[in-house]
Amino acid sequence: PTGDAWPVAPRLLEDVYTLADAVVVGDLLITLLRHADRVQAASLAQVVNVIGPIMTEPGGRAWRQTTFHPFALTARHAGSVVLRTEVDSPTYTTAKHGEAALVSAVATWDEGREVTIFAVNRDTSSPQELRVDLASLGAIASVEATTLTGDDPYAVNTADAPDTVAPRPGTAHADGGAVVAELPALSWTMVRVTLA
Repeated sequence: PTGDAWPVAPRLLEDVYTLADAVVVGDLLITLLRHADRVQAASLAQVVNVIGPIMTEPGGRAWRQTTFHPFALTARHAGSVVLRTEVDSPTYTTAKHGEAALVSAVATWDEGREVTIFAVNRDTSSPQELRVDLASLGAIASVEATTLTGDDPYAVNTADAPDTVAPRPGTAHADGGAVVAELPALSWTMVRVTLA
């Protein structure tokens, strides 16, 4: 480009992402965090329109795609230390990879008083319970959950319905030194835990 002008690309590859896509993105972020000891850098290449989490119309509206939410919330709330997270979950059988866990999760800590847990329920028909033992980190002062889920795995956000798939308050509570969260069917959930 010359001067202050940015080139305008043709409207190609403007994929529209579903709730299921958002859960997959959330699961990918969990995997990246779980392997932070080996992953040196990761990025989201396209940000607007072309396979991006934000869509726009010429001269008009902009809205967040479903995949925007797990990316933005993970970027904002993941702590600087990834805690070793052991997941004991029911499994399901896949044609290509054999047995796979229904629940994927990771916990991060900000080296202060907050732990953030990210979890995915891959079960498309049943909720799963997530229980995370945090007793070794101290007493739990508060628990807050945010969930991305819905009845239709193919639900999308559009300019006319930008919040069809959007984060909503989730269900989680302290149980002694543990946090217990309900993971709805086909969902991505973030649980923020403040330690006393």
